[in-house]
Amino acid sequence: MADIFEQSLDRNAANHVALSPISFLRRSAMVYPQKAAIVHGDRRISYSEMLERCRRFAGALGARGIGRGDAVSVLAMNSPCLLESHYGIPMAGAVLNAINTRLDAAAIAFILEHCEAKMFIVDRALAGVAREALALTSARPVIVDYDDPEYDGPGERLGGIEYEELLASGDPDVPVELPADEWQAISLNYTSGTTGNPKGVVYHHRGAYLNSVSNAFAFGFTDSSIYLWTLPMFHCNGWTCTWAVTFAGGTHVCLRSVDPAQIFRLIAEEKVSNMCGAPIVLNMLVHAPAAAKRPFDQIVNVATGGAAPPSAVISKMETMGFNVSHLYGLTETYGPSTVCVWKPDWDALDLGGRATMLSRQGVQTAAFEDAKVFDPETFLEVAWDGAQIGEIFIRGNAVMKGYLKNPAATEAALAGGWFHTGDLAVVHPDGYIEVKDRSKDIIISGGENISSLEVEEVLYRHPDIMEAAVVARPDVKWGETPCAFVTLRAEAGEVSEADVIAYCRDHMAHFKAPKTVLFGPLPKTSTGKIQKFVLRERAAAL
Repeated sequence: MADIFEQSLDRNAANHVALSPISFLRRSAMVYPQKAAIVHGDRRISYSEMLERCRRFAGALGARGIGRGDAVSVLAMNSPCLLESHYGIPMAGAVLNAINTRLDAAAIAFILEHCEAKMFIVDRALAGVAREALALTSARPVIVDYDDPEYDGPGERLGGIEYEELLASGDPDVPVELPADEWQAISLNYTSGTTGNPKGVVYHHRGAYLNSVSNAFAFGFTDSSIYLWTLPMFHCNGWTCTWAVTFAGGTHVCLRSVDPAQIFRLIAEEKVSNMCGAPIVLNMLVHAPAAAKRPFDQIVNVATGGAAPPSAVISKMETMGFNVSHLYGLTETYGPSTVCVWKPDWDALDLGGRATMLSRQGVQTAAFEDAKVFDPETFLEVAWDGAQIGEIFIRGNAVMKGYLKNPAATEAALAGGWFHTGDLAVVHPDGYIEVKDRSKDIIISGGENISSLEVEEVLYRHPDIMEAAVVARPDVKWGETPCAFVTLRAEAGEVSEADVIAYCRDHMAHFKAPKTVLFGPLPKTSTGKIQKFVLRERAAAL
């Protein structure tokens, strides 16, 4: 009987259209033609103007023979150029490669050569490192200079066509065509990595579409949303918010660099409703000098991820007028893949209790079918007891297509039909996931497992500590012991190693407290994450 429902029900052009986020711009330009799509300094770019500019962009690429399967690399700060690249480049069928602006010349050179970039768009502020990179590679992409009027610092031009001239040369009537195959590559993002060359993570149109819609729902984006770009657009394509805000018909407010004074100013003047950022951005806002802070009337919804935000930071953000939501994800999952969905019964908790709940990574977002914690040896799901540790495995339509030119790494990462994250976590009785550590960051002391994140959580509650990281230090007796690296607040008084250790012992099991504490600035990756591998080397050398 079931077969009768399959008769004459094959897919056709009426019921099967390729999913692609470039369709979001076309729709919003029709519904909100005069609305500000982009705010950049005093400039306002309407949705109809943004669509025309992106069509010109696509036309200019096509006229230069750049199309399907060709990579276009962009090295730029958060700006209209980089945002428009998320539409104009895929409209031409090409692949956007947004490069991390904090990389050195050697890393940029590797990326340009590895992805065989056909065009390289460079922000004038970054032309120096771009010139060095070009000298180190055999890649010879077409050079485009971007001279952002909001940038008045030092810089140079590489001698290519200027970005606005490129757009002016393009046909404004180029049709907005969806890809023939929604599995076609839309963007290429390189993992920062800690050893060896970075891996090129390939995103497809389908995953970008679905994750954008999913994140718009998770973040509560609407056509009245004003989104401030405190998250780099190069980072997982801005966690797909480059597309999600446009999907909702909201407004993008560009910000070239993270500056607490500018963030507070824009929140107040532009009536910002949403922003994203790693916990380090939240920490900067919490510890910003009083002169940098500006009062604002609205609640600002902040989505944070990249590491578990300390509950103390969440608490302080809430008292400042920010509503924090916690996410978890990786480059391989287009950014966020889980969200700590708020539960009504948490309303009754005190501020500290609510912050503790929000520090969990939560459940899978709508774009993913499953986020499970399995024993990596038996592949059986761990007990929902908040205690048994396993590895997070994810599957769904917003998992990467794979690693560019690296089939072995792709096969290993997606083995068994799941993406292997390498992150260790527990599952609470309500099904919410809580990350405990990267598999290499668990400290095993005297046979006991110690979560470095748990120790860091306590350290962040210390009134004089601004940043903290904990790693294993080799120990003859215990095998390993916790070693803490901390940065004190500027206004902190005299704080000794003994003071910090005593504070930890007062707030957690004694065997988990650090045995060593070192003070000073913490080394960070190009995306602002603390480089624990560097700290592990320092601890091992003590």
